[in-house]
Amino acid sequence: MIRDLVIKNRSYRRFEQNVAVERETLRELVDLARLSASAANMQPLKYVISCEPQKNALIFPHLGWAGYLRDWPGPSEGERPSAYIIILSDTKISEFADCDHGIAAQSILLGAVEKGLGGCMIGTVRRKELSKALNIPPRYRILLVLALGKSKETVVLETVGPDGGIEYWRDSDGVHHVPKRPLDELILDI
Repeated sequence: MIRDLVIKNRSYRRFEQNVAVERETLRELVDLARLSASAANMQPLKYVISCEPQKNALIFPHLGWAGYLRDWPGPSEGERPSAYIIILSDTKISEFADCDHGIAAQSILLGAVEKGLGGCMIGTVRRKELSKALNIPPRYRILLVLALGKSKETVVLETVGPDGGIEYWRDSDGVHHVPKRPLDELILDI
């Protein structure tokens, strides 16, 4: 059921790094993105996939991991993603990706959940440095990086409290808590 996939599709930031994600699995996930909607059917997105430790090591240092966890520099060795999908915009097709990368990322992450994987959509990327590290030609603009692997953390959804705080946090057991606004607060009765 789609609701179950959406609920399981959390931003996982710690992984079982030693559990490999196969290249063919990444290709299948990109194929889900390929089949997804595209504004004006321009299809400007391209993808770099990585499931090799050496290539992953080139990607990892250029990513920001959790803005609200200010004292956490990101996953430590052994808890890092075992795969990445970098979503690029091909500027020779279109200067604008519109909302395509969000649609593609959600399709990929839902597909990952269906395969028993977890992921995290990362927008805090040192794009220039990552492009250089991977020798990405200038015509391709990095939009998002998806970190993927076998999740090593528990994420709990809860309702935003009376203070209205929406910052996610980890408790003393390492459980990741994500406050969500109530449905009735989101639907305007106008």
